[in-house]
Amino acid sequence: SQYSAVDTNPLSVYIMQPLWNKIIKIVPLWIAPNLLTFSGFVMILVNYFLMSFYDWDYTASGTSPGLVPTWVWLFSAFTTFCAYALDSIDGKHARRTQSSTPLGELFDHGLDSWATSIFVLSFFSVCSRDNGKTGVSVYTMYIYLSIVLFNFMCSHWEKYNTGVLFLPWGYDISQVVLIAAYLLTGTVGVEIWQKPFLFGYYITDVLVTLLIGFSLFLSFPQTLYNIHRAHVKKTLKNDSLYEGLLPLVSPLLLFVLLTVWVVFSPGNILAKQPRLFLWMVGVAFSNVICKVIVCQMSSTRPELFHWFLFPLALVVYAAISGLLGWTEEVVLAVFTVLVTVAHVHYGVCVGRQLSEHLNIYIFSLKKRVPE
Repeated sequence: SQYSAVDTNPLSVYIMQPLWNKIIKIVPLWIAPNLLTFSGFVMILVNYFLMSFYDWDYTASGTSPGLVPTWVWLFSAFTTFCAYALDSIDGKHARRTQSSTPLGELFDHGLDSWATSIFVLSFFSVCSRDNGKTGVSVYTMYIYLSIVLFNFMCSHWEKYNTGVLFLPWGYDISQVVLIAAYLLTGTVGVEIWQKPFLFGYYITDVLVTLLIGFSLFLSFPQTLYNIHRAHVKKTLKNDSLYEGLLPLVSPLLLFVLLTVWVVFSPGNILAKQPRLFLWMVGVAFSNVICKVIVCQMSSTRPELFHWFLFPLALVVYAAISGLLGWTEEVVLAVFTVLVTVAHVHYGVCVGRQLSEHLNIYIFSLKKRVPE
């Protein structure tokens, strides 16, 4: 299917796009577009693990500011900008080198679906965890992450039904806000997040409110409107309501299961291991969405229940019924590793299958010699 995306965000159209058009001229023509995509993702990962090293339990900014060195915040701003730039120019570079392929589209959106949660998890180090005075509670973090992922899911669910990806306005805005937040933290110090900003509210409160407002009152209604418009114009990909709603079943069940675990965990798992738990949420979500993206690109039907849901349901049942007892954290750690390995394995397999099928290399513009 031909890739089509629509971007109407003024920030993107008037400020960022002209910048990307300048940057793209520096990229040598022999570099494969997927290499740009992947480099951006690796930078996000490096940044995330660096943050995890200095701030494993999200308390470094709140209780003892100064635990995260200034250079780390500035490095975060740098890596976030680079990842944003690389993610924005990979498609342009593909058109420039005449190497646009379905593999590139899947690679781009697949990595985005994972990067989305990692951006959010890195940002939590800025706000820090609730310590009674300032910071954000781990439950707010969980809801915040869920809303961002819900937004991401909506734009791909919309594409599944309309065939067009309307790029959410939130994307460019959130990237610019992230970079600004890291720069601010690096130059002024984390203290800026711990002083009331307006009418006794903290900057973090303002950001959370903006995010929820953007999602529920801008992105989601826009998605429904675009689907409705396609329905009126009779350009919808799926005739029945069941077919149209099918991709939402697994992500929603995933969210229900995770929320049940968070709320009813006897050992209060989210408070004990926020970083592990939220990472697992992001990976599981990414895998579910990747399946939807593959179905949307190949015009196949997604399965009703994603296979992750079955082991997850078992783990959640064992945890909330008290069967796991003190091993709940150990089981979470093992489950997180397994989910991550399964997701990476899935990505590698799909990438290899597509590269063989399309007779191209993933990270090189050289053509494959058919065997």
